[in-house]
Amino acid sequence: MKFIFDNWMLIAIALASGSLLLLPVIQGAAMAGLNPAGAVQLINREKAVVIDVCEPGEFSTGHVGGAKNIPLGELESKLGGAVKNKSLPLILVCQSGARSGRGVAIAKKLGYERAQSLGGGLASWRGANLPVEKG
Repeated sequence: MKFIFDNWMLIAIALASGSLLLLPVIQGAAMAGLNPAGAVQLINREKAVVIDVCEPGEFSTGHVGGAKNIPLGELESKLGGAVKNKSLPLILVCQSGARSGRGVAIAKKLGYERAQSLGGGLASWRGANLPVEKG
């Protein structure tokens, strides 16, 4: 106990530096998913299907070109009708990447093993200066 009281400042510095070392790992986990360039390659080379899991109002303000809109709450019931070929790559998109990450879990449960989330969502798509459709 005496050691801790005598060296509290060194312990505080060690804890602070350790947390700063873990910060990039934590941020990387939050941005997990497919990057926009990888998504474009899957769309062009392997005919990936893009599913936007946003609500219809969000979808109409902007979405990846050619994306089909299936809100996250309806994904389990409507995905099978929208994408019949389960062997095709599936790219799920939302505004930030959070909802599409949950959508990947649903899609995989339904048998879409090649389902992926667009990391960073539509914001990362726009950040890469890729085209966005409205309406």
